[in-house]
Amino acid sequence: MGASIAGPALAHWLRRRGAEVTVVERAPGLRPGGQAVDARGVAKQVIERMGLDAAVRAARTDTAGAHTVDLDGNILETFRAEDDGGDGYIAEIEILRGDLSQVLYDDTRDGVEYIFGDRIAELTQDADGVDVTFEGGAQRRFDLVIGADGLHSALRGTIFGPRTQFLRHLGLVLAFYSVPNEFGLDRWMIEYQERESGRSAGLRPIQDATRAMAIFSFPAAELDVDFRDTEAQKRLLSERMGDLGWLTPRILAHLDDTPDFYLDQVAQVVMDRWHDGRVGLIGDAAYSASPMSGQGTGLALVGAYLLAGELAASGWDPEAGFAAYEQRLRPMVEACQEIGRLHVDSLAAPDPDAEPAPEPDMEAFTALIDRALNGVDLPDYDGVPDSGPSKSSVTP
Repeated sequence: MGASIAGPALAHWLRRRGAEVTVVERAPGLRPGGQAVDARGVAKQVIERMGLDAAVRAARTDTAGAHTVDLDGNILETFRAEDDGGDGYIAEIEILRGDLSQVLYDDTRDGVEYIFGDRIAELTQDADGVDVTFEGGAQRRFDLVIGADGLHSALRGTIFGPRTQFLRHLGLVLAFYSVPNEFGLDRWMIEYQERESGRSAGLRPIQDATRAMAIFSFPAAELDVDFRDTEAQKRLLSERMGDLGWLTPRILAHLDDTPDFYLDQVAQVVMDRWHDGRVGLIGDAAYSASPMSGQGTGLALVGAYLLAGELAASGWDPEAGFAAYEQRLRPMVEACQEIGRLHVDSLAAPDPDAEPAPEPDMEAFTALIDRALNGVDLPDYDGVPDSGPSKSSVTP
């Protein structure tokens, strides 16, 4: 359930393990554009095992690096895509969410059933399967149902309870949308940070050189607009960012004509378990680490590989398969979520009355980053089919 990244990635691996797969997406089609997402560390191994390395690299933004600048545009600091073996601040593999979704869809559409413009309205499960009623009225039965429907997962709410139980807001709001590239952007991201207020604005290149992706962030303890009310979100962004200076007024001038606006509170999903019977969760629906972790896409890709592999290795026993997937992935999830929290804390406006912060333990921090990037050894799943006749029916 969900055709962004986690859903199609899981569909790829479930199909290869012998399952019949149906992907349900409430939007009428794939959603284009979106934020730039990254593949780092072990996630790059998953892409290679999928056979999609060339396709993903061909769709990259091809960002050379990033400059942080002052109010007048003078460069303060530079980060390059090749830093840290391609796993640094600007990743070697950086791609718009919509472009990665398209790559995954193109890879799976001939062997996977996709249903667009619909969603699960009701479901009931028993020992042998899950009965699903779709909003459009259709009724079907599946062996497993897996929610890949993002931070505000409706399936999570249906099975596990209200989102307030699991969402942990980090006190930051993030917005992005594409604008005409009237700023002379050429393979380099530029970002201005106003430390006194904790706000930032930036522009990053995309494959279409005639356009650029605008990015804004500002602190907010609560978000008092509906995450689906785009017009109210645009007004909020203008109110909070209008006086920032730098290139901000020129960027905000394109709010009314952008085709792909997004705004939401930076949040994480924290759950004790990611499954209930024959219903499970993957990606942001289960363990969002927030965009500030830089690893949301990586966790989705690694989680898809592990979930399909563990279900197949267990003989499609949901309790054994889901439990093994959670045990393998959780340490990496926890490290990524800690990185996300630390990143948000580093952007907070300074408190003049606060005690000086202690010197960071760089050895511990380096170890944390390594767990976030490479916290899973990918099993080979010897003896588990990598293709073959259908053994199960599953809907992500």
